Amino acid sequence: MRLAFRVAYLGEGFFGSQVQADRRTVEGEMIAAARRLALFDDWRAARFTFAGRTDRGVHARAQVAAFDTPDPGRARSALNLQLPRDCWCTGVSEVPDAFHPRYDARSRTYRYFFPKAGLDREAMAGAARFFPGRHDFSRFARVEGKDPVRNILSARIFDDGSAGEGFTCFEVSAESFLWQMVRGLAGALLSVGTGGLDEEGVRELLETPSGERHPPAPASGLILWEVDCGIMFEPLSRSPRSTAFLSSVRNHHEVMARVTSILEDG
Repeated sequence: MRLAFRVAYLGEGFFGSQVQADRRTVEGEMIAAARRLALFDDWRAARFTFAGRTDRGVHARAQVAAFDTPDPGRARSALNLQLPRDCWCTGVSEVPDAFHPRYDARSRTYRYFFPKAGLDREAMAGAARFFPGRHDFSRFARVEGKDPVRNILSARIFDDGSAGEGFTCFEVSAESFLWQMVRGLAGALLSVGTGGLDEEGVRELLETPSGERHPPAPASGLILWEVDCGIMFEPLSRSPRSTAFLSSVRNHHEVMARVTSILEDG
């Protein structure tokens, strides 16, 4: 049977999501947990895949993973008990045999959290309005031979303070993103918010793709918020170890407190 899992993780303890032979990654930890449970032996034969990669330090509220297993009951009941404390599954779904979370994703949504103090939110919102639509994002991403044109479905700036903190949040949705593209967009908006770049400067970066890339924002404020694969997930409970870990890191720093509160709720 093929199963899809909705996966959350706190990214600072991982060298990104993509499996690497000599680094701790989210995929690597999930594969190791599945092997301990005998859910599969060879992750390639099980067609283990994620919806997309996240960089070192980037968090996820709703990444999507899928794999084949002869024991779906054990996967549902025990996978969270085998995963490390900074990674857990929040939902599971039986999916068709041909399901691929990367290619079946309709859209991906990210949120970037900026501490609100000292930022010109109205100017940031004005700059963000240039992002939706098809553009060449060479000035905002690591292209590395890929098509630099991407279609942004929506982008907005809003105040977020539901946990008592003051944050300006940048939310962006697209069919797909380039490597470090969201951090590049967030970095440009941060420059606008602090007065280093104006709205027309952002427009110029979009309209003149040849030139120096704008520096990306730090990874620590970025969350993969949602991947829409058109499926419904049955909720799963994280392990007590993960719950305790989230509570223990809430005071790590200002943005991390907001990130952990989101992951605890999500």
